[in-house]
Amino acid sequence: MSIRQLFLASGVALAIAAATVQAQGAPATAVTLTQALLAARNNIDVAIARGNVSAARADILSADHAPLPLLTGKLSSIDLQNGIGRGSPVDKRIDKSIGIDWTWERGNKRALRTLAAQRTASAAEADVEDTQMQQLLATHAAYFDLLAAQERVQEIAEVERSAAQLAGTADRRVRAGDLAAQEAARTQIEAQRARLDVQAAELDRTRASIALAQLMGLQGDAAQPAAETNWPRVDAVPQSAVDLAALVETRPDVRAAQTRVLAAQAQVDSAQAQRKTDVTWGASYDHYPSVSNKLIELRATIPLQWGYRYEGEIARALAQQTQAQDSLDKARRVATAELVRLQQEALNSARRLAGYDGDIVPRARKVADNAELAFNKGAMPLTDLLDARRTLRATLLEALDARADYARATGAWQLRTRPDALLPAQ
Repeated sequence: MSIRQLFLASGVALAIAAATVQAQGAPATAVTLTQALLAARNNIDVAIARGNVSAARADILSADHAPLPLLTGKLSSIDLQNGIGRGSPVDKRIDKSIGIDWTWERGNKRALRTLAAQRTASAAEADVEDTQMQQLLATHAAYFDLLAAQERVQEIAEVERSAAQLAGTADRRVRAGDLAAQEAARTQIEAQRARLDVQAAELDRTRASIALAQLMGLQGDAAQPAAETNWPRVDAVPQSAVDLAALVETRPDVRAAQTRVLAAQAQVDSAQAQRKTDVTWGASYDHYPSVSNKLIELRATIPLQWGYRYEGEIARALAQQTQAQDSLDKARRVATAELVRLQQEALNSARRLAGYDGDIVPRARKVADNAELAFNKGAMPLTDLLDARRTLRATLLEALDARADYARATGAWQLRTRPDALLPAQ
């Protein structure tokens, strides 16, 4: 089998496979960026984070109550030597007692453990906001990945159509004796490569669509959405003079870390409050027929803290407080570095895109048009024409990548600084 036949056979096989997959796939549903972000703000990951908030709020109810009273029933002074006597159970010689005991917590223990639970719940609520932000960032990037994949399919399909036209022209020129068969074979190879590139681009588009659908929580017929063409304006460049320190303190991950530091401090205070000894008060009503039918017992129970002053609990709480403070310092450093990175990425991607749109792409198109005109007039060999087309194709795809990078970088910066610019308030 010749090289030409091999390319033709492989191209036909891949085309049939791609057509089969496309026929079996779900129809594409066009979505806007706002729709994608709103769906991602309430996806399954956010629902899991909200479940943690519900659990943390339940811990507040568990913490905010006094120790439960204890009801005690007792039978004592049972005479096994002389017997308990005759008569009803009430008249038998048995000391019958019923009483109640209640622990008086000292040291403000209830308020401290409730405060720690409340602050932990507040941190969980900030975690929900952070989870939402992470999902918004991922969805925004996935949306423009899909949009870039869609336009990449269109660009490569246009290249494929142009390559097919050139191959047809080359065959006619071969039959007319105006072009060598070797040159025509090269055009056929370029056309076959372009068809395979289209199929690869279709696969990338499908992957990007599935990734976006997972972030949006789409199922069924809408499992493969399509992105509407809505590239951001190039003038949407982040300001260089921004108070990054203020932005860092408003981020939900930093606020969650700050609240956990406060919760850890409440845990330390609660552990130290254990040194305040609790007193258990109790009272009982006793009945002993041979002595009296109305006996009262009053009691107080105090644990003796001999040799141990809750050093272990206090040391653990202090260690967790230090760990929480370290986590806060790390969150601030990470947040600052991320904001600096996002700002620089947005600025640099804007300059890069402006360079492609303003200079590189127009030049590449002009070179390709001149090459087409010269080839059609017989003033340029086929090799130079193919080189010009490859240069234009690579330039267009690089410009598309630059536009996608700019859209992702600018959107991430806006979500971190002004999320209301991309989606309505929750």
